Amino acid sequence: MSRAASQSLHIRKPAITSQNGLVSSQNRIASEIGANILSKGGNAIDAAIATSFALGVVEPWMSGIGGGGYMIIRRSGDNHAQVVDFGMRAPAELRPDDYPIVGGKASDLFPWPVVKDDANVFGAKAVAIPGQIAGMGEAHRAFGSLPWAELVSPAVSEAEKGLLVDWYAQLVLAGSASGLSKFPASKATYLDQNGFPKASAWTALGQTRCDQRALAATLASIAANGPKHFYKGPLADNIIAELRDAGGRHTRADFAKYSAEIVPASEFEYKGHKIFGTPHMTAGPTLERVFQLLSNWKPIGLKPTSEDFAKFDFAIRQANHERLESMGDLAHEPVPSCTTHFNVVDEEGTMVSVTQTLLSIFGSRMTLPNSGILMNNGIMWFDPEAGNPNSIGPGKRCLANMCPTLLERSDGARFGLGAAGGRKIMPAVAQLASFLLDYGMDPDEAIHEPRIDVSLDDITIADCALPENVKTALAKLVPSVTFAPRTTYPYNFACPSIVARQQSSNCGATEVMSYWADTVSAVA
Repeated sequence: MSRAASQSLHIRKPAITSQNGLVSSQNRIASEIGANILSKGGNAIDAAIATSFALGVVEPWMSGIGGGGYMIIRRSGDNHAQVVDFGMRAPAELRPDDYPIVGGKASDLFPWPVVKDDANVFGAKAVAIPGQIAGMGEAHRAFGSLPWAELVSPAVSEAEKGLLVDWYAQLVLAGSASGLSKFPASKATYLDQNGFPKASAWTALGQTRCDQRALAATLASIAANGPKHFYKGPLADNIIAELRDAGGRHTRADFAKYSAEIVPASEFEYKGHKIFGTPHMTAGPTLERVFQLLSNWKPIGLKPTSEDFAKFDFAIRQANHERLESMGDLAHEPVPSCTTHFNVVDEEGTMVSVTQTLLSIFGSRMTLPNSGILMNNGIMWFDPEAGNPNSIGPGKRCLANMCPTLLERSDGARFGLGAAGGRKIMPAVAQLASFLLDYGMDPDEAIHEPRIDVSLDDITIADCALPENVKTALAKLVPSVTFAPRTTYPYNFACPSIVARQQSSNCGATEVMSYWADTVSAVA
């Protein structure tokens, strides 16, 4: 904790309750766009699609049409849930020898061995096949009610305006300026003519914006022509050509053959409650294992004690250890990946939870000049060393840490939750789910409750806001603990959000310290 930071500041962000549907996301504008779709009669899936596209414009460093993710859906009245898998994949012609190891430890997210020229981090060779548009298209085909163009158009309007550079955007741009400066279109979009981060004036009311008109035109074409336009035809050909010109191995077949899938959600019982998660190449199976390990544990009181946190620490570490042995993902992340999460619940009670990402902040840092698309660096999910469970290879699916989750408590209350933050995601989701299920908290209580982070191999990070007696006892129960605050930047903990439905009332809460995150209710 910085010595210069106030230690008496106390911040709360009340949950929003409504009889109407609502959207909780990491950006107020995106939440408003999703809530407006609900107000027009759209269902939760419609609102999620509109929110997804909007987030790629108003929070471009976290996610967008150049990335991928996972959506979990439970419709009102359904006993089960479904997952839309739009995770990213390596190009079929990817060559492992394009990523020669030169030694040392990489500096961005994963401590893999350093690859020559950081080819797995920056630029075209780092780009996996994006799935976001295919995922939203498949969700719309199966569950949507409003026209596709109506759901994409709000993102077009925001892109035409350009990204407003307030203090928070300025902070993020400054932290990434070095990487963005390597790519002409990224430099032109996010930096000023001298290569410095775009910034608004210190005291004046003047507004600086990032020019997103190229992205607006691309989104408009997707709105008019449908999701397949991204994967086949002139737009796809243009994207592929720009990637190949920059050294990528992407082909028409990679894009034409990409498809999102709708699969049954994993479902398991926990002490009379139900938990629905994402299967396969996500943190969902690891979350399930955590709750298996917690199945015989009972909390001592109404709030987590040091013993309870020690139990969380053990269960999460054990589940992660088993994940490393069976699924890959062999390293910890020293800083969180740049992902976004949002939840939607509509007036009927249909609930959607979505996590989507570019992986690193600004992904590959490469913006395609003609389309304005900021591309992911999903290839960095793979271990560049051969012979390991998650080694880099052609056509492989990326093993992600995303973990959107739905819950049904034994009293009938339903919840949607998830988080951004790389390997910080699953520990946060596990604890929040326990707060909601084991302690009977509501979203407002759960989102404000201090947590621990168990994403690092050799240390546990605990919230400074924990009671002194809990901190003292926890330091004796857990081998290595450091205490850190929840801050706006950087994030010492994951950035979660929660929605809830109990009877006919909906509620939503977002991360207390996330400046842009907010819940917005639909208007009747």
